[in-house]
Amino acid sequence: MLEKFRKSQKGFTLIELLIVVAIIGILAAIAIPQFAAYRQKAFDSAAQSDNRTMRTELEGYYTDNFHYPVGS
Repeated sequence: MLEKFRKSQKGFTLIELLIVVAIIGILAAIAIPQFAAYRQKAFDSAAQSDNRTMRTELEGYYTDNFHYPVGS
């Protein structure tokens, strides 16, 4: 008979939720600087690739016209 009056123990306690939030915060603190570093490396690689492409295009222009283009 007493079993009908007891509440079912479903859900999480406040301590469990605080621990999970703390763990997520620690992981985010580690991951965000790494993400920023990877992003900077990607921008650097893209700039180097653009530089190589421009060099190749200038050499192609020189091959066709026997002079480099004049900058404005």
